[in-house]
Amino acid sequence: MSFWHRRQAMGWAAALLGGSVLLSRFMGLFRDKVISYYFGATEESDVYFAAFVIPDFINYLLAGAYFSITLIPLLSEKFQKDEEDAWRFFSAVLFWTAVLSTALTAAVMIWANPLSRWAAPGLSPQAAKRLAHFLRIIAPAQIFFLLGSCCSAVLYLRKQFQAPALSPLVYNAFIIALGILMRRSGMAGFCWGVLIGAFVGNFFLPLTAVRYGGDFRWRWVVWHPSLKRFLLLALPLMVGQSVVVLDEQLVRIFGSLAAVGAISWLNYARRIMLVPVGVVAQAAGTASYPFLAEAHASGDSRKFFQTLNTAFRNTLAVLIPLSLWMILAAEPIIVLIFQQGRFSAADTVETVWALRILLTVVFCWGMQQILGRGYYARQDTVTPAVIGTLCTAAVIPIYFMAASRFGARGVAGASALSVALYTVVLSLWWRFRMGPQAFEGLGASAFKITLISAASLIPAALGLFLPTLWPLPNLYAHAFCRAALSGVLFALGFAFLGRRFAGDLVEPLFSRWSLSRRRRPTGPR
Repeated sequence: MSFWHRRQAMGWAAALLGGSVLLSRFMGLFRDKVISYYFGATEESDVYFAAFVIPDFINYLLAGAYFSITLIPLLSEKFQKDEEDAWRFFSAVLFWTAVLSTALTAAVMIWANPLSRWAAPGLSPQAAKRLAHFLRIIAPAQIFFLLGSCCSAVLYLRKQFQAPALSPLVYNAFIIALGILMRRSGMAGFCWGVLIGAFVGNFFLPLTAVRYGGDFRWRWVVWHPSLKRFLLLALPLMVGQSVVVLDEQLVRIFGSLAAVGAISWLNYARRIMLVPVGVVAQAAGTASYPFLAEAHASGDSRKFFQTLNTAFRNTLAVLIPLSLWMILAAEPIIVLIFQQGRFSAADTVETVWALRILLTVVFCWGMQQILGRGYYARQDTVTPAVIGTLCTAAVIPIYFMAASRFGARGVAGASALSVALYTVVLSLWWRFRMGPQAFEGLGASAFKITLISAASLIPAALGLFLPTLWPLPNLYAHAFCRAALSGVLFALGFAFLGRRFAGDLVEPLFSRWSLSRRRRPTGPR
């Protein structure tokens, strides 16, 4: 069986995507490390990060982040009934995606100057002009992101996760390579890396996988009757903009009002915060979604709720301890990753504060990643969109007041509050409409994991303190020793206490290794 034809079960799919997200997050951290080294937290780096506000909004407006979610249930139904008709429907979706994304991209490139002033109102006129230049380079990348999302929907339906797992790695590789090679032109090289990386990694690679990973039949189709149903599913996601979708953009917009460098501090902190979210929650949500959709389509409600509950439980068992340890070790982590070159000790202080605030709601990010897919598997895109839009409208005044009074730390606090609010309301509404089955035992499990994690912070704090008694001459070696010793002691303490007092909760963390040992051949019997 060829590489593109291989299919994965839910557990291995989560592991594959989790590994991909982990490598992608580390590549993203390395990319930001390169940016911080050459440009620090300056107006040039602020302009680069702000250049993504408008292109990302186009992606959200066309529900690009949800293409796979909206397409998978419809394609699943059609492939079961009529494969030829399914390819005609897919071709029509691809055609209109290309048309609409190209038209919006052209509009952005034409009106880049006024749009740049809206994206970052706190920038100077000279920086706003630079932002318009960056915007014109980055904007066309959305065409490739959106078309690639259509192809990825087919791959997810086939349970072929190889190309989607490779896409972000290729994308980040181009950004890093061109950013370093073209660093003398400022941040423009990173912008060109975004464009070329989006074409190769996010469009060409999934398209190739769809074509050679199974039957592929392109048809020149402008209209298909099922486009109406697809539009009805996607429209709430286009009109309604949730907190978690717009969070990064709100941080950038209001960060520009806080101080020069605030956008960069917040971006660096958010990048690190999203590592556990992506590796654990995003991978679990993406991998579980086809199985949730399949369970709902077959009418197996017991399997549906059981899948949700298992995903919740396993995600919280990892995110809670990891986020608590990262809050403790935030300072050496930031020093180790970013404090070099033009990124100063003062920049570290601000980034550490922002990171600690954002980490307090990492478990909320995990919950909503999975619960949102529970709604989408039921083909309910209206509820998350409505709740998300209302929560967004409620927190925008908070962002403005927090940025004005507390600067970058206030923006980080507003971000954390908004994600927590959205997760709580989304969960309460699910419980009201669907019942408590998906949440059974989660409160007690989360409480137990939190207590074990808090106890494990005691040896971790000791590991953080001990290297200060014999400081190393090299700042980065010292930071590495503090973070590493703290992490090892925390992991040992958590493993011991978890196995002793919450074996059923932490067992999934060790079960994959144990399973591989049990399946290992032992010779002839």
